[in-house]
Amino acid sequence: MHLNRREYAAMPLPALTLATVGPAETAAPTLRQPSAVDPIDLVDPELRPILKQIPRLDLGLGNLQAVRSIQFPPALPAPAVQPMDRYIVGGKGNPKLRLAVLDPAPQRSDKPAILHIHGGGLVVGKPEVAIVELQQLSAELGALIVSVDYRLAPEHPFPAALNDAYASLAWLHGSAAELGVDPDRIVIMGESAGAGLAAAVSLRARDRGELPIRFQLLRYPMLDDRTALRAPPEHVGRFIWNWQSNAFGWTSLLGRKPLMGSAPAEAVPARAADLGGLPSTWIGVGTLDLFAPESMSFASRLMEAGVRVEMSVVPGAYHGFDTMVPEARISTEFISSWKAALGRALKTV
Repeated sequence: MHLNRREYAAMPLPALTLATVGPAETAAPTLRQPSAVDPIDLVDPELRPILKQIPRLDLGLGNLQAVRSIQFPPALPAPAVQPMDRYIVGGKGNPKLRLAVLDPAPQRSDKPAILHIHGGGLVVGKPEVAIVELQQLSAELGALIVSVDYRLAPEHPFPAALNDAYASLAWLHGSAAELGVDPDRIVIMGESAGAGLAAAVSLRARDRGELPIRFQLLRYPMLDDRTALRAPPEHVGRFIWNWQSNAFGWTSLLGRKPLMGSAPAEAVPARAADLGGLPSTWIGVGTLDLFAPESMSFASRLMEAGVRVEMSVVPGAYHGFDTMVPEARISTEFISSWKAALGRALKTV
């Protein structure tokens, strides 16, 4: 999960207080010896000032509802592409799954399409968290975008979120003619937990062989529950999304604490035995992000499996940096990189 500065600013003071005090429910592993380097010194200078405004967030059951109550900034008004809610049958047990659909040209046929899965640590969030970015992206690429309001843990543990996301992909393919979408140009993207779910959807689509995905774009993806079992270096995951919140997210999804030995099949993309046959992939992450090691490992395994991969590893960047400080030089370069990759995959640039 990541909360951008607009979301922190919008959080009511009581919720902010709850979100920054009180222990999470999962104990940390044995910590490494403190580093001689102050972690803030490793942060890109343009990304440092905002950290003074953002208290530490240890997400847990005690503050979960307060964080969920955050009011996100509204969508941009017309003439920006306007989101429209559609309701479909979701995964098992979810007869009414909400999709936010953005169509830049309703009368045009053969549009590319993007299935977007929002972040939120598997436990918070909804399409509105990224709606302004999606409005702009839809207009820039001329692409129809579908963002999934999937069920959240711990109330709905695995496989609820994956089933909802996969049902959305099936709906997008099945409604391609009605929506004016080219079914050969459907891609999937997400950020943080949403990127991990995107990878899980791609794996299921490969295994079932029924819903082709042209490309997957994974921004600082949450891929491996075993990260919750390893003590990270002091500077990794220090800012925005930390070990404690990550352990809570995975515990909520799995219905138990992560185990080194196993996890349910399909629940954890990094545990997939074979990554061959997945769509071409773009992965991006900052060096200070808790998800940096698992992102790089996943990219390496994709390359070994013969999957075309492009990766951006950004020095001095923490989790969600491009939404927190979009005007920073490294943010603009990162955003340009993933948008260019997306445009190439959709053949719009």
